[in-house]
Amino acid sequence: MENTLKQEIELSAAQKAYLKKVSNSLAFRLWTLFNVPLGFFAGMKLLELTPYKASSSLPYKWLNKNPFRSIYFAAQSMAAELSTASLAITAIQGYRPSIATIIVNLEAEFVKKATAKTTFTCEDGAAVFAAVKKCVETGEAVTIKTKTIGRMPDGTPVSTFWFTWSFKQRSKK
Repeated sequence: MENTLKQEIELSAAQKAYLKKVSNSLAFRLWTLFNVPLGFFAGMKLLELTPYKASSSLPYKWLNKNPFRSIYFAAQSMAAELSTASLAITAIQGYRPSIATIIVNLEAEFVKKATAKTTFTCEDGAAVFAAVKKCVETGEAVTIKTKTIGRMPDGTPVSTFWFTWSFKQRSKK
């Protein structure tokens, strides 16, 4: 579905600031080095992040490969998670009290060997923002199942991941 058909997402100042910060590739690489060092050394990158869509990539290289000459499933999982997590992290920015988020389930399907740079794209941003809004409005935990598809440069799908995220607003202290 095109973004023009989706409900417009109004970003808070904190969400806009977060998007600006992570769109700086050097700042993102430094954040990755200190917070997800394996992702840094594996070459994981955030290619695109909007309120509607996120894309991440992982190169095929010695550090990421398995004995079957493809990208190791766990390395794919890490890059796939980034494409959904970046949407979740953007959506929770600026709330007081803050919102806790965690993955509560993961499913994956591998359809072809990932033998080249793989790009994971999640287009569930509107649903993620809606889940966070519902969490804040109801005060209850909300879960959402997000989907990301990994493709090689020629567009060949190699894997699909479904991450179920839980959002819960922390108690006021």
